[in-house]
Amino acid sequence: MKRLHLLQIYIIFLFLVGCYQSLIGCNQPPQTSMNLSFEEVRNGWPENWSVYHQQTNYSIHLDSVNVKTGKYAASIEFTGDTIGFQVLQSRLPHNYNGRKITLSGYIKTENVIDGFAGLWLMIDPDSTYDNIEICGVKVAGSTDWKRYEIMLDMDPSNTKEIVIGGLLTGKGKMWFDDLKVTIDGKDIKEAQPYLPKSFPANSDHEFDKGSNVAFSELGEQKINDLELLGRIWGFLKYHHPEVAQGNYNWDYELFRILPDYLKANNSDQRDQILLNWIEKYGTIPECKTCQATSTNAIVKSDLSWIESSRINLKLKNKLHEIYLKRYQGSQFYVKIAPYFGAPVFANESMYETMNSPDAGFRLLTLFRCWNMVYYFAPYKTLTDKNWNLVLKEYIPNFINAEGRLAYELTTALLIREICDSHAYPLGMWKEMEALKGSKQIPVRLQFVENQLVVMENYNENPENTELKKGDVITRIEGKSVEAILDSMKRYYSASNEVTKMRDITNDILRANKDSIRIEYNSSGKLKQKEINAGQRANWLKYRFRKDTVQSYKLIGKDIGYINLGNLQEKDIPVIKEAFINTKGIIIDIRNYPPGFVINKLCPYFVPGITSYARYTQGNIDNPGEFTYLPFFEIINKTDEHYQGKLVVIVNEETQSRAECMAMAFQTGNNTTIVGSTTAGSLGNPSLIILPGVLGTQFTGNMVHYPDGRETERVGIVPDIEIKPTIKGIREGRDELLEKAIELINQE
Repeated sequence: MKRLHLLQIYIIFLFLVGCYQSLIGCNQPPQTSMNLSFEEVRNGWPENWSVYHQQTNYSIHLDSVNVKTGKYAASIEFTGDTIGFQVLQSRLPHNYNGRKITLSGYIKTENVIDGFAGLWLMIDPDSTYDNIEICGVKVAGSTDWKRYEIMLDMDPSNTKEIVIGGLLTGKGKMWFDDLKVTIDGKDIKEAQPYLPKSFPANSDHEFDKGSNVAFSELGEQKINDLELLGRIWGFLKYHHPEVAQGNYNWDYELFRILPDYLKANNSDQRDQILLNWIEKYGTIPECKTCQATSTNAIVKSDLSWIESSRINLKLKNKLHEIYLKRYQGSQFYVKIAPYFGAPVFANESMYETMNSPDAGFRLLTLFRCWNMVYYFAPYKTLTDKNWNLVLKEYIPNFINAEGRLAYELTTALLIREICDSHAYPLGMWKEMEALKGSKQIPVRLQFVENQLVVMENYNENPENTELKKGDVITRIEGKSVEAILDSMKRYYSASNEVTKMRDITNDILRANKDSIRIEYNSSGKLKQKEINAGQRANWLKYRFRKDTVQSYKLIGKDIGYINLGNLQEKDIPVIKEAFINTKGIIIDIRNYPPGFVINKLCPYFVPGITSYARYTQGNIDNPGEFTYLPFFEIINKTDEHYQGKLVVIVNEETQSRAECMAMAFQTGNNTTIVGSTTAGSLGNPSLIILPGVLGTQFTGNMVHYPDGRETERVGIVPDIEIKPTIKGIREGRDELLEKAIELINQE
């Protein structure tokens, strides 16, 4: 998924407050009234409402003039200089039995720009953070009171709490009022509170302050032993019934076995320690529902390591026995999300108080991440390095990574091995971010013709900046761009090279000082200057800003143009009417589109019912197995169908949902894909939480074409490849758009 500014805000929000802690404070007293219309007020503040992380650039108050109903409405207003976001929120008094929760309410806005206003509905913890609509219905500009609604699937067994509220990003002012919450269509006052099961794993706190594990010198045999332990630890986590049910804190069980395990002098002692460890968890009953790996599985469970490991026969038989009697059903540490089938890792502690996790916790980071990928990442066979080799290689790296910076860098290298554009750093990578720099030259860059080219200048006063569109940067602080790339590439995970280079451009002009010395070629003139660098936050503001330009327009008299990045659902009927007589429409997906496009716009270009993709889902009853879900379809049951040409523009900015939409448009009878290979990372991402408030994700399910063709690491390959040129950039041309226009104008 492309890293939108709001998505970054949301992920930081999750990590700051903790996926497994209260979003607004564990000490808040139980609510007797939800105060959904802000009528209950104490000392000028609405009862049972709180501010998430009060921003100095925003103010929140009750308004008695602009109201929808009653005496008051809540208001959030931008009052400062630097845009961000602000949330006014309330925690529901209970977790509830039910399958779907709906939040509705009325919103009014005034001059909302560079962002939007919306409702806020979040289930903690939940995997659906990637669907940005759950963060709020996007309302911009100046609008009168209007009712909006958002809905989420519920899983009470994996819910800590439910938070509702209002959200403002960017500038302007919003009001919201007269909220309503329903569970499965019934008012929340009628909903039944969910009574959670108590899990013994949650009451184990022995190692909260440290693992107490000391590692002596690591020889080859000891590293092999730890590799074996890591494999068996992960196998038991997702197969042994006592562990999968949540009867043990599996992180801490690792710390309990490690001291004795490290003392083993030979393989016989080691194997006996492992057998005693497994026997500790009791006899496993026969599994009456376990099934062999499906013959239709796209990816099959791979436990060949059990036979290839140099362990005694008794231990091998014990592991095989556990597999045959493996746990079935909803697990404590993992579930499969409905509909899209990606894994969701539950009840994983981030150990937020650990600034520098000790060696035991660092080894836990490796074991946790490696096994999540091994059993639940369907694309692990597509990594550059055999994933089976990664575990052993990184054991000494993590054990020896003392200090926060070394730990972060080592974890970044591990994530790089996933080779997935979804696998970027999330959470509090504070030392690595500090190393990159808090300042940044305010320009957007792109590698064009294998050179680092300025694409856009974010300086508030472009007349006073040195770097111009089309300038080619050759050296930074005296180092060649090629040398800098060699040092940076190893820390960036991506599905393909062009996406890795895309992500590097976001960091290559960062520093911890007020200016950076740049050597560059400006229209044939070689220059060298100290360029002012501003706060990175200001750069992010522009890099991930929401385009406020109208999402559609006519090019000439007979070509329609649609930019999906800022398309609103209300635009679609207008577009259909305005473009009905055009000879062609251009759809630009060099951006991240909203989810409604699939069902609301794609059918206009695809008659009938047409399959456009096949997703896989994981099988927690047989970890490592992935099977196909039913075909994903474009459904058009009307006679309404565009008759002209359709040209879709894509490039490396087209990622995840955007790539899926390109696949959907591709099924049209008169569609041409123009541009360059996309990011090659389709499917829903699965979040990985790691000790020290680090995190990442990986693509949790495969997405194939209906005929079985791969998309991961391949991307959407255009019918006509065209890339920008330095000459075209300097001339201010959009060469991909020009090619699209040319194709439509061809007879």
